[in-house]
Amino acid sequence: MLRIVPSTHEEEAACSLEGEFTIYEVAAAKAQLCAALDQASRLQLNLAGLEELDTAGVQLLVWLKQEAHRKGKKLSLFAHSPAVVGVFDLLQVTGRFGDPILIAPPVAPFVA
Repeated sequence: MLRIVPSTHEEEAACSLEGEFTIYEVAAAKAQLCAALDQASRLQLNLAGLEELDTAGVQLLVWLKQEAHRKGKKLSLFAHSPAVVGVFDLLQVTGRFGDPILIAPPVAPFVA
């Protein structure tokens, strides 16, 4: 199940996407994300909480990015989860979005 939680990031409108962003959630997600985009000139999507992403979710993100551009608005993706990075790499679409993907440094193992 996908949760879309309105928030702010760096004093701009944002939404946190949490859970599974798959074909089963795309129709409902499209309506919510379009409404969020319509209400702001700049919208940021926090992807840190995504545990699963499939090609339908990626297609909606691509479409949403194009829709923002068509409407003269800015849509940014940030805090890409490992699931998102993996799917973007697999599909070779990372550059299509134009948003930086920051990889967290590996956590050092605990040594007693």
